[in-house]
Amino acid sequence: MKYLSVGEVAQRVGLRTSALRYYESIGLIAPPKRVSGQRRYNPDVLKTLAVIRTAQQAGFTIAEIHALFHDFPIDAPPSERWQGLAQQKIGEMEAVIERAQRMKDLLQSILRCECVSLNECAERMEASK
Repeated sequence: MKYLSVGEVAQRVGLRTSALRYYESIGLIAPPKRVSGQRRYNPDVLKTLAVIRTAQQAGFTIAEIHALFHDFPIDAPPSERWQGLAQQKIGEMEAVIERAQRMKDLLQSILRCECVSLNECAERMEASK
């Protein structure tokens, strides 16, 4: 088995080497073996990093990703881990979408503004609440 240097791993997954060291320091990836003081990663780390990337693309925080790997019983299947975290994240996203829709509605009403002064705008906005 050919072990990979930190630079090789970083290049393959499109990360900075500092990100890999950070992931290692917080326990997202296993500490690699050292050869003459240099990190040498098992190629399986690429799979772990792919899971981390997928979780990030889904909007999970580093803490939530850490929970995905460490806050479940060791025998918990990946589907159970994902489903628990995804259900919570969907609720958060629905709140974000609702807030964004309210913002959009407000911006659209602002686009229709024909006030001659900001004071008039303030009065109309107060009256519309």
